[in-house]
Amino acid sequence: MSVSSPVSSTIPADPSFSRRLIDWQRRCGRHQLPWQSTRDAYRVWLSEIMLQQTQVSTVIPYFARFIERFPTVDALARVPVESVLENWSGLGYYARARNLHRCAQTVVERYDGQFPQDPEVLASLPGIGRSTAAAIAVFAFGVRAAILDGNVKRVFARHFGIAGFPGAPAIERSLWALAESLLPGDGIEAYTQGLMDLGATLCVRSTPDCAACPLNASCRALAQGRVDELPEARPRKPLPERETTMWLLSDGENVLLEQRPATGIWGGLLSLPEQDGWNSAEALAARCGYRLVSQQALPDLRHTFTHFRLLMHVSFCCVEALPPSGRLPEPLLWRPWSALASAALPAPIRKILEAAASR
Repeated sequence: MSVSSPVSSTIPADPSFSRRLIDWQRRCGRHQLPWQSTRDAYRVWLSEIMLQQTQVSTVIPYFARFIERFPTVDALARVPVESVLENWSGLGYYARARNLHRCAQTVVERYDGQFPQDPEVLASLPGIGRSTAAAIAVFAFGVRAAILDGNVKRVFARHFGIAGFPGAPAIERSLWALAESLLPGDGIEAYTQGLMDLGATLCVRSTPDCAACPLNASCRALAQGRVDELPEARPRKPLPERETTMWLLSDGENVLLEQRPATGIWGGLLSLPEQDGWNSAEALAARCGYRLVSQQALPDLRHTFTHFRLLMHVSFCCVEALPPSGRLPEPLLWRPWSALASAALPAPIRKILEAAASR
């Protein structure tokens, strides 16, 4: 059953909601994350982008490496995007890394290296949506603004008993109105962090800890026995499956890689050459000035993207060099096996290469 009228008109005001959440966050919330206790907008922005669709435990080591490698927004803006992708490799959702680089360049060029404080202006920058902009404005500048990420939608859906998929346009608009109406007059940082902490530690997707929740006394889902039902999942169609054949060519010391186009799946990252670009392993080897010595199938690998599954058939090809015959055709390049740890590789391609290296 979906909500047919605006959520805000079906839910009575709860003036204690924000106060209870603030009190709980100050007593029990997270206070030791590496991007907390700072008003540095660069670090706040970097953490918020990394935390999009990624767990805190995964983000922490990436955040530390990024800050060491790119300590300021100017430093990030100056490097080529390939360097950003290399340091992002394994974190997933690589459009975030490309937008991160574009955003850094925009902040440097348009705002003299200073992030704007207005959430609406922040939301106009590459890779920053409305909720992320609000979080940056709250934590970096103390601006009173509402967030509405996936965790917050789950908290609201359960606490206020909101049916339907929270990402549906009509329900999402009403959730934004609800989020705005719940903003406290003070303590905006603790309130915003409290929403994040509650959704990440107690009001989690599976087996939530309702007994420890500071809002359990007024939670409609808990009272109605609907915690496991809310929020409702996105209506899904079966994911289509695609197939591709990839060639892993190696002369023993190096492996042949192909840089993918800047846009699309794994945009700008290094991957393995595929059959739709080259007719055969023999032709590919010859075009690179090598002779195919042996060819062996590796185990197939499936990888699930948002809109489809990809079945990868991989052939491990040993090659040996022929007399020099000209330049390597773009976008192909050889990389030493020893250099792959720092290469900008998608996680499934890295998994394939690691399995091949251990053979």
